[in-house]
Amino acid sequence: MNRSLREAADEVERRIAYACARSGRRREEVNVIAVTKYVSLERTIEAIEAGYPNVGENRWQDAKEKWEALQGRPDVVWHFIGHLQTNKVKDVLGRFSTVHSLDRWSLAEELQKKAKRLGIVVPCFVQLNVSGEQTKYGLAPGELRSFLSKLTACDAIDVVGLMTMAPHEEDPERTRPVFKALRELRDEANAKGSYGKPIEHLSMGMSNDFEIAVEEGATWIRLGSTLVGK
Repeated sequence: MNRSLREAADEVERRIAYACARSGRRREEVNVIAVTKYVSLERTIEAIEAGYPNVGENRWQDAKEKWEALQGRPDVVWHFIGHLQTNKVKDVLGRFSTVHSLDRWSLAEELQKKAKRLGIVVPCFVQLNVSGEQTKYGLAPGELRSFLSKLTACDAIDVVGLMTMAPHEEDPERTRPVFKALRELRDEANAKGSYGKPIEHLSMGMSNDFEIAVEEGATWIRLGSTLVGK
């Protein structure tokens, strides 16, 4: 591990710790995904050995070389964090432990079909477009309850959390309403029993705004440039 990544990791840990302290949370409640889509295999290994075994990639084509090189390592956990096309489900299942971007019924059907064929259950985050930006994927918040109800019929999908992406803001504080809204949507779904079992996790916060996300309850944050670089 070179000095620059060590320094970046130390800084990330300091910032997470302060965000946890401000919001009365424990550091152990926050999991970090090292987003490695723009960095080399060598840099990815540095991140893993720095204590970040959860690796996030957006596309199988970009992850393929790294995955094949690292597939023998039991300490590496792969997360699919990008928009997932239905025709790419076959490439993702069995390689990535968790899908963070379940955003439509056609994708749920394909995940269910392929997972049943493989004899596995896929942990998934339902992606919501809380900000309403046209450039972002995800269900509208008002669609969540009915979508979760339909997913109860998919025994090869396990909804473990909700995911969102906030707009990129010069002032990260302006992202707070987005993260707060996702937490409230999860809590409301749990209070109403929309899914049949509690939904625990919130996947939200990236390099520009992760401290605000942590303060608002993020359990998974996705860090690229601020941790592994570009």
